[in-house]
Amino acid sequence: MWALILKIITVYFSSMLKFIFGPLGGKAAGLNIFLTMTLTVAGMMTVVTALSGFGNFFRRRILSRFRKKKPVQQEAQSNRKIFIKKYGLAGIAFLTPLILTPIGGTLLAISVVNSKPKVLAYMLTSAVFWSVVMTLAVYLGVDLIVNWVQQFSEY
Repeated sequence: MWALILKIITVYFSSMLKFIFGPLGGKAAGLNIFLTMTLTVAGMMTVVTALSGFGNFFRRRILSRFRKKKPVQQEAQSNRKIFIKKYGLAGIAFLTPLILTPIGGTLLAISVVNSKPKVLAYMLTSAVFWSVVMTLAVYLGVDLIVNWVQQFSEY
């Protein structure tokens, strides 16, 4: 019983830091595929909810420190602005599980959009989609690779 609870907590907290750690940890811990998907979404959405709740604080206190333009970073900032202008919150939410961390993606999203419900909705949609895709890829992909290696090791 306690071992299962510890596995669940580990998968939940690891998916708060980096999204892919949820499916990888769930597979390594031997958890059910649907439980792993749920824990992965719950971990990301905990971070999104907590950080978007403090959105105004981050916008006023923390992000204002990083908005001081430096001549060296002008090109990187202009590329970021082009991406944000072209794809907006949907692009940020789509890339958060893949490239960004839940923390980084949420901070970027709340720096762009003032609407907390909108950030939550986009991030939830992205988290559910990528949780299903990544968890299926990890669970099915690892089994395929193991079977493939076992077949070739017999020769």
